[in-house]
Amino acid sequence: MSPEDGYLPSYYPQENETYYEEWAGTLHSNHNFTRAAVVIVGGGISGICMAIDLLVNRKMKNIIILEKGGGFGGTWRDNKFPGCCCDVFSVLYSYSFAQNPKWSRRYPGQEEILDYLTDVAQKYGLYKFTRFHTTVEAADWNDKTLQWETTVTVGGGKDSEFTPSYKITSDFLVAATGQLNKPKGIDVQGYADYQGKIMHSARWDWSYDLKGKRIAIIGTGATTAQIAPEVAKLASQLTICQRTPAWVIPRHDKKISDWMQMLFAYFPPARWRVRAEAMDFRESFHSAVTQSDSAYANLMRSMNYNLLREQLPNRPDLWEKLSPNYHPGCKRTVISDDYYPTLLRKNVKLETHKIVRFTTDGIRFEGHDSAEKFDLIVLATGFDTFSFLSPIKITGRNGRPLEEIWAKAAYAYKGVTAPDLPNFGMLYGPNTNLSHNSLILVIEAQTKYISELVNKILQARRKGEELALCPSEEKTLRYWHDLQMALQKTSFADPNCNSWWKRADGIITNNWAGTAIDYQKNLATVKWADYHAFGLAGIEVDTFATGGEVTKIRRVVEETRLSRTVLGVFVVGVVGLIVQGIAWRM
Repeated sequence: MSPEDGYLPSYYPQENETYYEEWAGTLHSNHNFTRAAVVIVGGGISGICMAIDLLVNRKMKNIIILEKGGGFGGTWRDNKFPGCCCDVFSVLYSYSFAQNPKWSRRYPGQEEILDYLTDVAQKYGLYKFTRFHTTVEAADWNDKTLQWETTVTVGGGKDSEFTPSYKITSDFLVAATGQLNKPKGIDVQGYADYQGKIMHSARWDWSYDLKGKRIAIIGTGATTAQIAPEVAKLASQLTICQRTPAWVIPRHDKKISDWMQMLFAYFPPARWRVRAEAMDFRESFHSAVTQSDSAYANLMRSMNYNLLREQLPNRPDLWEKLSPNYHPGCKRTVISDDYYPTLLRKNVKLETHKIVRFTTDGIRFEGHDSAEKFDLIVLATGFDTFSFLSPIKITGRNGRPLEEIWAKAAYAYKGVTAPDLPNFGMLYGPNTNLSHNSLILVIEAQTKYISELVNKILQARRKGEELALCPSEEKTLRYWHDLQMALQKTSFADPNCNSWWKRADGIITNNWAGTAIDYQKNLATVKWADYHAFGLAGIEVDTFATGGEVTKIRRVVEETRLSRTVLGVFVVGVVGLIVQGIAWRM
């Protein structure tokens, strides 16, 4: 056998060094359809960011992006419900390297975000590296070849007629599946008996006409707060089924003027400054959702108190039902200007009684004599956020399945790598979620960190050597334990509420304890002593580790560097010099 037969040159270490360098840097083609240097699972914000980093910063072209959907966008492609929008300022909700100066509103809507992500994917030429309608079923680490073997199935259509299932071999595997991709249903008696229409918010059926329908929405989180105002305009009757009230604060959304968009487009420093100040504000808000006795937490309480009374005047019955009995930050904060006013509509009712069962034509609530009839039931019940990477079956070193590694809880070293999963990285993995700032800040830091690991693997391959890296289980568990201790001191751990980031046993598997900047700094150094190295090139890595060598990663600084006063003095000085220069010429 030879490289021409399709085998990776790592099997032929010395004579194929040049071939392997071409292999990593050459565009994927038909003859190596089932082999790649890096496989990325997922075409959302994370997968796009990872692919661009490898293409631009590592000059690597032999990558494959596997996306089970029909296009880029991830959660912003899946969630297309009425009113769907982002809770982060639009000026912050774009990659630092591909900032969008043309957001139309202070908070971007789903369609606009999807357009942005699609444009970025097209700008960087990601379509040629992507296989859509391709679902990853399993990923198995091969201890002999030190490579991943990823099994995929192809969706219906012509592609599946060629090959409905196949395996891809890669040197590195990146999971960019995120935390919000598997819709969670509802476990209620009689669910299968209901004969009307049921749809999950993340699987919205736009072919269904809402006009004049009797509709129930189950859930009162951010999704319901976005859906309800739009659905209420069309439904004959809307019932919002609330189990736990949310902290709601004003959104103050507004259109970004044309002149401001032009300023952002043609004078980038203005955009950079606004983005940096938005970053400062969001970071300062961290204490509001983590420290129950902080000034910002108290500010959130007063904002909610005032909003209830301003938007629901003379309705103390609703004030009581809508007032949370847990600390701000324990659940996701709802940012909305129109959710409370929607409850004043004559065709809208807030139902706080427990759902007893579904009937053939509606829902029976506790304390009601009869069931209430509905044409449509909307499940705004969120996602299965605790089973990371599910339903993909992943098997690591020595045949160890991920279920065994995560037997007690999902955990990862710095949120990106896991014990016994060599040459593997996760984006938006365990304990990396932010509830106060843009996740793009986290994702960019993670891609840079994973990129360093990929680079180390491919440096070895270029020398004709093999290398596998995975974090020490001891160091990973210590990292996870310290993080859990910190999380238990935050509002996330408040026993008076449940959330999608806290398990029933109190373990917080999804959230990061600190600020976005804290997380960026956490990933600004690769400590090789925290990794086990295997393969011929592992000796070199072990030598680095023994010597305490680390790799520094330059983080993306988004916060302000100059105060407004200093900046003002600088601008005045520059203007003065320009005026002086003009006067001198005259």
